[in-house]
Amino acid sequence: MTATFTTETERRGNTVLISFIGNLDAAAAPALHQALRDITADIAVLMVDLHHVPCMDTTGLLLLLDLHRRAECLGLRVLAVGWQAQPQQLMAAVAGIPGPGSSTGERYALAGFRHLIEGRAERARALDLEAVRT
Repeated sequence: MTATFTTETERRGNTVLISFIGNLDAAAAPALHQALRDITADIAVLMVDLHHVPCMDTTGLLLLLDLHRRAECLGLRVLAVGWQAQPQQLMAAVAGIPGPGSSTGERYALAGFRHLIEGRAERARALDLEAVRT
């Protein structure tokens, strides 16, 4: 999954909307690491728009979870909206949530769910790397 990944940031009152555009994978790391650098103290909510993210791998999921954790450390409430089918299915599969169309977007806001899926995503990525080496 190599494609250009960009972000667009818009401020609305005490909310910052960051729109992700492109495949969420290792190539997205620089843009995601930059995403929180311009947040000011008067921001209370970070809304992540995933409408334009058609594909995500486990590395991208870990990057998204890291962004979520870093935002919470800044005291921000984090909302992820616009989950597309493949990223939502990947997250549900990693989390072990059965069934198509599992509603992961609403659960993503919970820190406990983030920790659960983060651990499982790290194990899935390690298995993927192991399979590549052998």
